[in-house]
Amino acid sequence: MRQSAPFLMLLGLLLALPSVAGAPRKHPPYVHEIRDEATFSLYAHPVETEEIGKFLIDVKTDRVYFFDVNLYRLHQDFVIRAILRRPMSEEERSAYFRNYREDKPSYILGYITHHRTAKQWTFSYWESDKIRAADVRRTQQRLKETFFIQDLAFRPDSTRQEALLAELTDIPTVTSDSLYKKSDYRAFNTGKATGRLRIVPEGTPYESLLFEPEDIVVLQESYPDLPPVAGVLSTRFSTPLSHVNLRARAWGIPNATLKDAVTRYAALDGQLVQLDVRGATHTLRPATEREAAAWKQARESARKVRVPAANLKVRDLRPLQKMRAGDARLFGTKAANLGEILYRRGKEISVPEGFGIPFVFYREHLKRHGLDTALGALLAEPRFQEEAAWRREQLEAFRARITAAPIDEALLDGVEAYVRERLGGAGVFVRSSTNAEDLKGFNGAGLYDTVPNVLGREALGAAIKQVWASLWNFHAVEERRRFGIPPSSVYSAVLVQAGVNATSAGVLVTKNLYDLSDNHTFTINAKRGLGLSVVSGTTVPEQVLYDIRYPGARVMSRSEDSTMLVFDAQGGIKEVPTGAEEPVLSEVRARELSLAAAKLVKVFPRSGPLDIEWVLEGNKVWIVQARPFIDAPH
Repeated sequence: MRQSAPFLMLLGLLLALPSVAGAPRKHPPYVHEIRDEATFSLYAHPVETEEIGKFLIDVKTDRVYFFDVNLYRLHQDFVIRAILRRPMSEEERSAYFRNYREDKPSYILGYITHHRTAKQWTFSYWESDKIRAADVRRTQQRLKETFFIQDLAFRPDSTRQEALLAELTDIPTVTSDSLYKKSDYRAFNTGKATGRLRIVPEGTPYESLLFEPEDIVVLQESYPDLPPVAGVLSTRFSTPLSHVNLRARAWGIPNATLKDAVTRYAALDGQLVQLDVRGATHTLRPATEREAAAWKQARESARKVRVPAANLKVRDLRPLQKMRAGDARLFGTKAANLGEILYRRGKEISVPEGFGIPFVFYREHLKRHGLDTALGALLAEPRFQEEAAWRREQLEAFRARITAAPIDEALLDGVEAYVRERLGGAGVFVRSSTNAEDLKGFNGAGLYDTVPNVLGREALGAAIKQVWASLWNFHAVEERRRFGIPPSSVYSAVLVQAGVNATSAGVLVTKNLYDLSDNHTFTINAKRGLGLSVVSGTTVPEQVLYDIRYPGARVMSRSEDSTMLVFDAQGGIKEVPTGAEEPVLSEVRARELSLAAAKLVKVFPRSGPLDIEWVLEGNKVWIVQARPFIDAPH
């Protein structure tokens, strides 16, 4: 039956309704020009320190549409429902996505971002958009005519788009990397804490850092790690995946970068304060003793972690191919997880060949030299519980006793033979694999030692003892105390793996750490070479966001390293110039890493987001660790 004209008009209006419900608005769903910031804010949406709006240009009429992103979340929603007034369908979506090709049949689709902390405005495109330089110029000109900011800069969001900059010297441009490093504030973990403000003097060495759990610290250096504290403000930028930021997230404490924190809060140094970190801003004010006591009581009731009980009966050196996740009680969680990956996805995912030395040999090393008795006496000493400085001093002496004691020659015979006969006799990585790491609720990232490129019998023995001793690293002990893990329950196994002389390496988290509502985008940090410092936070690595649904990587920052770590032919590692100006990660490499990570998610489906360590040997992806990513406790 033929429908009446009024019905068809009503149907068109219904199809034009927004895809996201919301309160009635007094402004139209779109406008053709924006002449002030207040109007922009009506049509934009705040995301932490940025305010993001969306626009499109009709390539046939040259008309610009600024639409309300709070009504139409996606460009496709606005195009199909509001402009075309058609029902959403696969056919319509397919036609819409042709606008991301080089030849734009209907629309140029873009974003306008107010980078509030960097004090800059930019326009950009989706990272998978194959936009051409001519269309970027056209966009810049039309925005100049219709938007109140006259000098909007083009911000490329992918390697492909960055390549256009050489053709666009006639318009303002800026990279995400420069914006990231220009910002004066960024929240890495939101929350509120009360404690005593401690401004750490510039130049303070990492080894001398000593804090109370109730301290709120202001850091003026980039440190590889931090003992438990109540809150962190840093004057230097790092990334969400630095050890300090990961640690703060696991502790559930407020943590942000604030470049002028020292000058702004010098008058409060040593006083009780309350720090409240939010996405776009923060507050820090004097606090009362009552507020501090209430916060401490709430913190002490926070979650505790149970570690797997160690099985001390197994004595074989077991290859990774014969391990499963349940073998964490024998060989530690790191080795067991790699064994599980090989069992489930060994034909699709590459893991460096290796084997585990079980917990029992660690315990026997301590017993043989009376170190178990010494450890028990140390842990029973009241000063160990009460005085952090004394605790650190005694732990250093205890580690020295572990490494000085002779290793069991029979064990070393077996390890040396395995490395020679089954790993080719080349340099190996000797790594920790404890029962107090890579757990849900406690990943232990960076707490224990890895010894790279170990060559020869003597070096193997020394490396194994160093890994055993690292169970008692000061920061490891402090972290376990923070999560209520009894010292008597922890054991160290050792993972020995064939060395990969990586051309690049880093960390991937199967979550967008810049937009926690986005579970389809992975966050990748990368550095050239072995990447042993990629999470140390001492320099900013390359940061890439990769959406696994669509091909395209968004570049957040480029690596600022002028040197990298590589294997030394004599054993160990050495530092050499990078000798390259190309990005660490091409889009192809980011894609390969992300595809491998997506497969790992299926290996550990109950773990939530994964924290994955990877290395690249040329274009070959090697996975060297996978563990649960620790989100802030709620």
